[in-house]
Amino acid sequence: MSTSRRWAIVLVVGLAVLAIPTPSGVTTQGWALFALFIATIVGSIARPLPAGAVVFLGVALAAVTGLLSPRDALSGYADPIVWLVLAACFLATALLKTGLGRRIAFHFIRRIGHSSLGLAYALAGTDVVLAGFVPSNSARAGGIIFPIAQSLAHAYESRPGPTARRLGAFLLLTLYQTDVIACATFLTGQASNVLIARFAHDTAHVDISYARWLIGAIPPALIALAVVPWLLFRWFPPEVRDTPQARAIADDALAAMGPLQRAEQLTLVVFGSVALLWITTAWHQLNPATIALGGVAALLVTGVLRWEELTGAQSAWDIFLWYGGVLRLAEAVAASGVMPRFAASVASVTTAWPWALALALLVVVYCYAHYGFASITAHATAMYIPFLAVLLTLGAPPLLSALLLAYTSNLGAALTHYGTTIGPIYFGADYISQRDWWRMGLRVSMVTVALWGTVGVLWWRILGWW
Repeated sequence: MSTSRRWAIVLVVGLAVLAIPTPSGVTTQGWALFALFIATIVGSIARPLPAGAVVFLGVALAAVTGLLSPRDALSGYADPIVWLVLAACFLATALLKTGLGRRIAFHFIRRIGHSSLGLAYALAGTDVVLAGFVPSNSARAGGIIFPIAQSLAHAYESRPGPTARRLGAFLLLTLYQTDVIACATFLTGQASNVLIARFAHDTAHVDISYARWLIGAIPPALIALAVVPWLLFRWFPPEVRDTPQARAIADDALAAMGPLQRAEQLTLVVFGSVALLWITTAWHQLNPATIALGGVAALLVTGVLRWEELTGAQSAWDIFLWYGGVLRLAEAVAASGVMPRFAASVASVTTAWPWALALALLVVVYCYAHYGFASITAHATAMYIPFLAVLLTLGAPPLLSALLLAYTSNLGAALTHYGTTIGPIYFGADYISQRDWWRMGLRVSMVTVALWGTVGVLWWRILGWW
């Protein structure tokens, strides 16, 4: 699609929303801000420009038109949450630079990579470990896991085309699906989880800390990580079952890397300290952003990272720009009265329903609406607040509702080859057809959403969270 057509879609959607009569209880300015917000989200999906540039234009337009004051429009960039994500992306730079992520992956492969299923578990395990402190799944699964998986596929003469099903197709499909689970397991699983936690706090007045997110995810995530690779091994089996050569490749790679270098040791210490402090924030009350910034400062002081590397980290600054802008626009729309009005309208349709039935239905609708979104962030930004507001209006427990929608925001990315950042990378390797990708993604999503909706909900009940 041409750039002009993409812009036309954005403009038509924004003007169409603006043309709708302003609902009662909402100011004219609030409705105009909502139209701008919707146009920005559509622009993030249609992408006439990169998503960060689209959001930047939305923020600029809000200030230029007077919908928000300049100070108010730019206030999102002063939010500690935005700096937390930026600092965590800088930490990921150290992981890639030092080679620590590759070393961890090869250790996993050496221990359990004697079969194709073992390889999938080894690389998925690496992704999960790194997700504990690296909020960029493109850095983890795209920058570390993908090249290793592709190299292993080539070692077994599995390439796009007739030999794709020998090993490569199974590995890449499984690693994409397990990355989605890793994204759901940690607050730092992917960039917008912190934004989702903020939405939960502002809408339902519940706090989803790093520790609470992780504790809530542990039972369903562990089961999903154990079951999903095995199911894909049955549903989408590779022709190569035994992979003894993979262990030799891992041994050779580790031998070439040599013993743990000073930079890797320092990075490991800093990452471990940051993760530990995030988990224990209830004890020391340090802001998570402060902890992350402290970790970056330690890497700078010790020379693991150079300042030029941070200023040149384009993806990190891109995330910073769209994250701060989206956060501020979403907060402004929520304060305008639009979301409570939407919640009341939807709730009136299901007013006689038990809240548990409404919760189940809305979570399913929320999940499969991801077919229409090209990123987790766009999906959550557009739908998390109104869906959560509806559930609160219907009397559903706040923390239960907030958590189910938060985890489902990630799980829905399993559906398509564009569901999250790494989708185009893995699909673009040309090992898997779109039909197979969507077919397997639908099956996996049914399994994972069911696990969080049963095991997860029961676990949160045991914890006394609802």
